[in-house]
Amino acid sequence: MSFNNILALLQTMLFKNILVPSDLSNKSFHAFKIALDMAKKYDSKITILTCIQLDTWHHKFYDSRADDQLLKKQKKTITPHIEKLENLANKSNISMKSQILRSVSVVKDITTYAKSHKFDLIVMGSHGRTGMDKLILGSVANGVLQKSSCPVLIIK
Repeated sequence: MSFNNILALLQTMLFKNILVPSDLSNKSFHAFKIALDMAKKYDSKITILTCIQLDTWHHKFYDSRADDQLLKKQKKTITPHIEKLENLANKSNISMKSQILRSVSVVKDITTYAKSHKFDLIVMGSHGRTGMDKLILGSVANGVLQKSSCPVLIIK
């Protein structure tokens, strides 16, 4: 399919509710800016979703208060980033909200959240890892692309 055909197809779709998963990276910030441009064009709403992975190696001596402390620290780190995105959305007159989820499986949580909240589109950044890095680290973007029930736009 040519670029013009893809563009024509995108123009016929209505993206009123756009989900932008963010890991605070430059790639996810770039994806947000693309989503912001799309939101202007389609008069859409944007939701920023940040998944915080907590300790999955619990054992019988594990103290769950550690998760609460980690969540509190990570929320403190995330808040200025979300505020920056909110300011950009406000300047563009785009409605934006944010959600922070405790996560065990980021891919599953993103796709479940997108489906349960009836998002029309997911726009997310990709770090573009290849080779051994991709094998070891996996790819959240690829996982979301494979498991999502709505269109996914991956920005490199």
